[in-house]
Amino acid sequence: METVGLGMYYEDLPVGRTFKTIGRTVTEADITNFVNATGMVEVLFTNIEFLKEESDIKQRIAPGALGYTFAEGLLVQATMQHTGFAFLHMELNIQAPVFAGDTIHVEVEVIEARLSKNRPGRGLVRTRNKVVKQDGTVALTYTPLRMIKCRG
Repeated sequence: METVGLGMYYEDLPVGRTFKTIGRTVTEADITNFVNATGMVEVLFTNIEFLKEESDIKQRIAPGALGYTFAEGLLVQATMQHTGFAFLHMELNIQAPVFAGDTIHVEVEVIEARLSKNRPGRGLVRTRNKVVKQDGTVALTYTPLRMIKCRG
């Protein structure tokens, strides 16, 4: 019997491959839980009156870290079960805010893929991941380098 939801192997990720994840709507509860769990109790995330009166942003905003971690969750569910072995490096650029009520998905492009010199049976894969909102706005872009299991 086939097990569904398992990850992609190194061989499934040649340079130039693109794909996207399903979407996920960010809720008020998500923001509250994330802020409380991480200790990011900054007024931008916890005080609606501050947003209305003093901030340039007038809506309930999610921390950039929430957008990134939700993107990683969408990718883990779709691509890394049993095959993703290490998250080695990344660069992150936040380009637009994510608000309560926004639905995000991740658009992925493989930009580097090579076999590991030190770890047989492993490949190193770098992707350019765009976290995209329902209106097409790119909220953030990051470029993780991961160690991925080879099929053989």
